[in-house]
Amino acid sequence: MSQLLDNISSYSGNYLLIAFILYTVAFLLFVMGLTGRRWSGRTPEENSRRWGKRGFIVTVAGLVMHLLFFFTRWYAGGHIPTSNMYEFMTCLAMMIIIAFVIVYLIYKKPVIGVFTIPVAIVIMAYASIFPREIQPLIPALQSYWLAIHVTMAALGDAFFAVAFAGGLMHLLRTVDFKSETKIGRWERRGVEFTIFSLIMIIAFVGATFGFNAAGYKAEFQKQVTTVDAAGKEQVTTQKEVYVLPPIVKPHGMETVEMKPFLGMKQPLFSTPSWMNGKDAGRKFNTVIWSFISGLILYGLLRLILRKPLGAKIAPSLQGLDPDDLDEISYRAVAIGYPVFTLGALIFAMIWAHEAWGRFWGWDPKEVWALITWLFYAAYLHLRLSKGWQGKPSSWLAVLGFIVVVFTLVGVNLIIAGLHSYAGV
Repeated sequence: MSQLLDNISSYSGNYLLIAFILYTVAFLLFVMGLTGRRWSGRTPEENSRRWGKRGFIVTVAGLVMHLLFFFTRWYAGGHIPTSNMYEFMTCLAMMIIIAFVIVYLIYKKPVIGVFTIPVAIVIMAYASIFPREIQPLIPALQSYWLAIHVTMAALGDAFFAVAFAGGLMHLLRTVDFKSETKIGRWERRGVEFTIFSLIMIIAFVGATFGFNAAGYKAEFQKQVTTVDAAGKEQVTTQKEVYVLPPIVKPHGMETVEMKPFLGMKQPLFSTPSWMNGKDAGRKFNTVIWSFISGLILYGLLRLILRKPLGAKIAPSLQGLDPDDLDEISYRAVAIGYPVFTLGALIFAMIWAHEAWGRFWGWDPKEVWALITWLFYAAYLHLRLSKGWQGKPSSWLAVLGFIVVVFTLVGVNLIIAGLHSYAGV
């Protein structure tokens, strides 16, 4: 039986790899449709529809493989695969594709795939840096509410991702990258910062893959004394293992093993003492490496293209109707908001009462889920009551997804809480 489950788990990983490849191919097909060049005597609109249809078919094929991964892993593990960062991120990527398919069927706009599919691809790549072993559920997660709460919350976040893609496309289409006014400069910087944030995630994933392939490892440990229920002292060894060169080491830990990197034989400094959550040093080191790798990749792209990335991308979107992009972004939020409300708040509070005996405990993940909900409530209020359409609405869609990403990733990397198990 154990051998059978191992085989199923192995097949499950293959399905995910095939899905990743198909999504990448679909993205390239959507890009070919966006270029609008005349091939075989067809008009740009005909080419867009033709390549967009092909891209959509390949995307659906990738989704089928992704669903096979999801359900075979569920069968092998005996529980829905959403209990750690690897499983949740792959689930989130799948939900983003599902949300994209729904929005595409409504609007038939191939350009949505150019900006939405890469978000799912990056999230899948990010998931791959986490341990892939199927882990038993901790007691707090052993509930049918795990499937209901997490999948609904992920689907809500997925529609917010589509709204982000629509909002970013609208800004790239409407921002004047040649304007020298104060507002024009701030708009350019905002778009460029958004693009840099995406590049930072891509660069971090690439750096992690590179160091993993090179077999890099650094290990730290310290002795921790605890007192058991009988009043006896027990000494245990606490360890942290890095796969990225340790710019910072865990607070109070000694170096056990560290491969030199660019002449660096010891960490440059120690993690602040107040960062005392689980694996706080490794997580802080991860954040630093994200910025460093992002700056390097962004700098290389700027050097090659010789202009801001937003200004380079914008001309390819000039044939699109900005009102359509704005509508797509709004509709995605309108669909995702009630789904997120049910999954991330209402069902979460019911489960929290069953697991911990209270509906609300001001845990960091709970607080940031509430912040996300309030942000998109403000988005809908300003859109429907105050007439915030076009650029203001797009900026809110972009900022909202930054809040979502911090809630999903940043809270696990930086802040310790009852949901810290998700970062393992």
